Amino acid sequence: MRIEVKVPQLPESVTEATLVNWHKKPGEPVKRDENLIDVETDKVVLELPAPNDGVLIEITREDGATVTSNDVIGVIDTDAKGAQSAAAKAPAQTPVQPAPTPHALHTAPEPAKAAEAATAMPAARKMMADKGVDATTVTGTGRGGRITKEDVAAVEAKVAPAAPAAKPAAPSTQPPAPSAKPSAPPVSLPAALGSRPEQRVPMSRLRQRVAERLVQSQSTAAILTTFNEVNMQPIIELRNKYKERFEKEHGVKLGFMGFFVKAAVHALKKFPALNASIDGSDIVYHGYFDIGIAVGSPRGLVVPIVRDADQMSIADIEKQIGDFGKRATEGKLTVEELTGGTYTISNGGVFGSMLSTPIINPPQSAILGVHATKERAVVENGQIVIRPMNYLAQSYDHRIIDGREAVLSLVAIKEALEDPARLLLDL
Repeated sequence: MRIEVKVPQLPESVTEATLVNWHKKPGEPVKRDENLIDVETDKVVLELPAPNDGVLIEITREDGATVTSNDVIGVIDTDAKGAQSAAAKAPAQTPVQPAPTPHALHTAPEPAKAAEAATAMPAARKMMADKGVDATTVTGTGRGGRITKEDVAAVEAKVAPAAPAAKPAAPSTQPPAPSAKPSAPPVSLPAALGSRPEQRVPMSRLRQRVAERLVQSQSTAAILTTFNEVNMQPIIELRNKYKERFEKEHGVKLGFMGFFVKAAVHALKKFPALNASIDGSDIVYHGYFDIGIAVGSPRGLVVPIVRDADQMSIADIEKQIGDFGKRATEGKLTVEELTGGTYTISNGGVFGSMLSTPIINPPQSAILGVHATKERAVVENGQIVIRPMNYLAQSYDHRIIDGREAVLSLVAIKEALEDPARLLLDL
């Protein structure tokens, strides 16, 4: 029986998706629930499992194709699995062939070359044909050893004339782990001096969506940013005192983000406008605190949501953020985890950022930017002392948030971090 492979029903907020990477080729056997292809939306990468055992006899939509819900992208023949199994055993029963003639010796590599070319991605096959690159000389670094455009470019760069001072990097021969999700195409340009190379790669759906939302935010909101600095010494001392007991008790390391989330919730309770959003000509004040945590991933920036953060302990928050970071790297975050949010925290400090003006994540009205903690000279009681200082930046939508609320809310965050007891006493 022939069974159609269809794109699953996409989430309500997603209208179309892109086929990223087929894991099977026509003629290969498949097992029920085995991942056939990765489907990328503007939020997450979905796995499309095989609906039944059989043989993939046809692929109707290739890698890179734009699809919508229920589009047919391939066909599986459930009755062909027996024939496929018999075909797999056939080589062992084939009688010994006579010694090849000189002409046969000369042409023997051709089938191997064709087989090698068959494992190449469509764009890579075209590139090899255009550049005259022999497929047998290319080592595939894609999933399952498939040849990518970057692999072909690396081989081409090796044979191209280059200055002695620079050599193109050799492609890795290790394929990514099976659980790894596809990321944005890596930029691989020859390092030859005097050359002017360029590489054109398509933007991922996630990157397109991020770009769209950032432009939307800047073109529709009246964004203003206020700054302050916080002495992290009390948090650092508290962390150093309890981090070993904390990890032993809760099974997670005590970081700083838990404190920032708690301090932000503390301030949002005092100044509800920062936890609000605009809907047409209305202001919607949210009676819950769903905090978005900006996380970098191989596919780009994602913002998973810590829901009801006001009801969570610091240990629960740290566990949630740690889980988000791991699954963002693996591409396993769900659409639901990336949807919503009333306030966002972006920690550029993990990359060494000293100061920035974060852009609001619409339809939210404010975002907190956290930066690197560095020892600096500050004045306390008329004396110059060294303290671990962190610059905080809060961007806000001036349409519904006045400067007074923005400044005082950031001061509330600063005071909560410099005196953590405030978080316990709700002061």
